[in-house]
Amino acid sequence: MKTRFILLNTSHAGNVGSTARAMKVMGFTDLVLVAPRWDNVLRREETIQRASGALDVLANARVVATLDEAIDGLHHLCATAMTPRDFGPPTLEPRPHFAALAAEHKLSADFGVGFLFGSERFGMRNEDVYRCHSCISIPTDPHFGSLNLGAAVQVLAYDWRQALGGFAALPQSHGASDPSPSPLADAQQLAGLLDHWQQSLTDIGFLDPEAPKKLMPRLNQLFNRAEVTQEEVHILRGIAKAMSQASNKGSDGQG
Repeated sequence: MKTRFILLNTSHAGNVGSTARAMKVMGFTDLVLVAPRWDNVLRREETIQRASGALDVLANARVVATLDEAIDGLHHLCATAMTPRDFGPPTLEPRPHFAALAAEHKLSADFGVGFLFGSERFGMRNEDVYRCHSCISIPTDPHFGSLNLGAAVQVLAYDWRQALGGFAALPQSHGASDPSPSPLADAQQLAGLLDHWQQSLTDIGFLDPEAPKKLMPRLNQLFNRAEVTQEEVHILRGIAKAMSQASNKGSDGQG
């Protein structure tokens, strides 16, 4: 399914760059500007800076003179307008509308969807809204519903991508060969760890062997809750060894 983002009469170059970035992170590349304030807006320094790496989207973007040129080849147009019109397309929330639209045309690779965003200064003209099949209203706080252009594009691009199937979450590590997770320590390994810590805590004076109270059982419960791995047992025993060594050096120095 083809997707195009259309900016009408954009007045701030930075918004073009932020739009390109918002599109790229959601996997969209088709950007068209209709009669922007700056003829060279795609090459302006502020545009490039705000794009933050989405230069391929800017390179493929087109600047046209009329809306007719921008919507050529599209089949469903979504206006984005904060102010409801008495006459015109129905005003819908993005997620349910996008889900229905994607489900209806999921097998049609040539079906084109366009998202139209109005000028930062005066929004969308009525005649442009009337050309659209739906008017998308992002649910916001009724006392402060104004979104800047880049933010509005990001919200709708995300919701539309989710309707199309979304992206899988990135793995925690991008290494070519991630090591297998360390197996959990068994009861015998934990017992050895606790014995080691008991000796080290005694060496540094934290534990009184004549009055240990419940320190070691509590440490045992802590390690059980943490589901300590075998690798972590080695780390904790290394810490215990270092504590004892430090204590012994201190004792030698006092002699």
